[in-house]
Amino acid sequence: MQIALALTITVVSAFCLNLGYLLQHGVASKLPALSLRRPVASLRSLLGNLRWLAGIGVEAVGWLLYVAALALAPLSLVQATAAGGIGILAIMVSRFTGLPLTAGERIGAGVSVAGLALLGVSLLGDYGKGSAAGYLSLGIWLTASLAGAVVCVWLLGSVIGGGPAWGIAAGILFAAGDVSTKMAVAGGPENIAFLACLIVFYGAGTAVLQAGFQKGSALTTVGLATLMTNALPIAAGMTVFREPLPAGWVGAVRVVAFAAVVAGAFLLASRTKTAEQHPLGKESRNLTSGPV
Repeated sequence: MQIALALTITVVSAFCLNLGYLLQHGVASKLPALSLRRPVASLRSLLGNLRWLAGIGVEAVGWLLYVAALALAPLSLVQATAAGGIGILAIMVSRFTGLPLTAGERIGAGVSVAGLALLGVSLLGDYGKGSAAGYLSLGIWLTASLAGAVVCVWLLGSVIGGGPAWGIAAGILFAAGDVSTKMAVAGGPENIAFLACLIVFYGAGTAVLQAGFQKGSALTTVGLATLMTNALPIAAGMTVFREPLPAGWVGAVRVVAFAAVVAGAFLLASRTKTAEQHPLGKESRNLTSGPV
């Protein structure tokens, strides 16, 4: 019952997070160029927009629900469920833009839903909460996450485009924040220091994501960010936190479920060239119309 409650909370959390991202994209994509080199000016332009603040508020609600889910269930299970939220994102984007989903996106939505169904089946078996992560292994994970995000921002953009590169970087930073959050809520008072880590990583991820919104469409940027945000903590849950898999066929089903939700997220994160060439279309106008 506790796990079922946690995963239900996670689905609601994913809805709130993706709605918040869409509201932010609709605003940030139409603002003058945001720059990490001019943080004060960029932050002022965002904070002066009520619709962007509403997006941050909705995202904050989603994050609080996510923290509640983490307190009830293992990290890998929560993240696998959250990965299905990209299907919600795809539907939202299609609704706002008036454009039908591509064949790849429809397949991705179906694969994600199938993965979530298999994940539910896998809960018929026992689950393990894992153990507290070692400080050394966690430090290595967080340091590697920071380095990976920097590489994406400075080098990957010229290869795959600014929107995808910055979306991946934001997802890596958010994933490090999720790992830090799990450590903070699962450990004792001595782990309170990880609150600083989650603030730093979530703050950096938000800044990178806003800049990425100006470089790509919502589904590409947020989709890839969501992919990394969910895939990496699943790996961290199994390695850093040593969350065990159930034995026998239930364990095999759970592995297939993890793979399905990640594969579905990857398919849904792939936009057509037309959508990527027009990131400031009807989607942004619908989300930013009206006085702010």
